Amino acid sequence: QVLLAESGGGSVQAGGSLRLSCASSGRTFSSYTMGWFRQAPGKEREFVAAISWSGGSTNYADSVKGRFTISRDNAKNTVHLQMNILKPEDTAVYYCNAVFGARNYWGQGTQVTVSS
Repeated sequence: QVLLAESGGGSVQAGGSLRLSCASSGRTFSSYTMGWFRQAPGKEREFVAAISWSGGSTNYADSVKGRFTISRDNAKNTVHLQMNILKPEDTAVYYCNAVFGARNYWGQGTQVTVSS
């Protein structure tokens, strides 16, 4: 069982920055591909970014490329999402995700609100 806890959400004006963190309780954190997803009101959950187990490979949704950066620290069992140049359309609940084979875990989410 892997428990994920997000933090760092909040309210910010357009153009601002936030840094989300996700802490994992699992001892096999370094084996997991980690990702961030988001869900805006009335919309389906969508992919934001992902990072491989080693951190050597990252992937981003087109809507956040060049603005968001995902990183991980396997020694501290954490993954981060640095969000810059935030836009009102980035407003959503952001979820941390861990995947290893058929194992798929989610955090409870953290709210990000961007005002214009």
